[in-house]
Amino acid sequence: MSQDNIFHEVDEELRSDRMRALWRRVMPYVIGAAVGVVAIVAINEGWQWYHANNAAQSSDEFYTALDLADGGDVAAAQAQLDQLAADGSGSYPVLAQFAKAGLLASEGNAAEAVALYDSLANTQSDVRLRELALVLAGSLLVDTGTLADVEARVGTIAVEGNPLRNAARETLGLAQYKAANYAAAQASFEAVLNDPLAQSTVRNRMGYYLAQMLAAGVITESPEAEAAAEAIDEALTGAEVTPAEPAAN
Repeated sequence: MSQDNIFHEVDEELRSDRMRALWRRVMPYVIGAAVGVVAIVAINEGWQWYHANNAAQSSDEFYTALDLADGGDVAAAQAQLDQLAADGSGSYPVLAQFAKAGLLASEGNAAEAVALYDSLANTQSDVRLRELALVLAGSLLVDTGTLADVEARVGTIAVEGNPLRNAARETLGLAQYKAANYAAAQASFEAVLNDPLAQSTVRNRMGYYLAQMLAAGVITESPEAEAAAEAIDEALTGAEVTPAEPAAN
């Protein structure tokens, strides 16, 4: 298998905007997965609260807002979420604020979304919700802010033992790549790739990042990148690995 062929195929796939273009494609899935964690926690707590207090109005208002957003009426959805954040019960006011920040981001209002995430990070009593807000703000700042902006939010989260470490490491790595700090970006991506608890889809994405960096010539040594390039080449060419012939006696 030719290395030139590997690098050519990878570069053709990702060369238009390199990592930033790939990040824009995968960012909704990364953010969606993170918000899903909040949704599960908040809905579970809201469900328990509902049974304890026999009130479902906040739940109805929240799902009404989601339906409005899905139907394209973003203004009405935001108004509903604002009302829920102000007057809702249980965990729904917090969930409404996360949902509103997501809507602002999807509508291109990144600065407002970051401001809301920062507010959540400064006001929530639950440390995991604070960290989630910081990671989501950092993910938006990959495109709209500086490396210092991203580091200020996710730097203390991208550490061993933190449940959100890999989302933080990916966000930090992309910001480092954008700032041309390639060695640091490589280290961030490889930290995710070498984490045994990282999901396969996340590990595959790190492989793409590293393969692109190797193809672009911004890193020169990375066994992980070379392995990813080989896997990409096989996927693109449809090559199959065949077992070696046994040695003749």
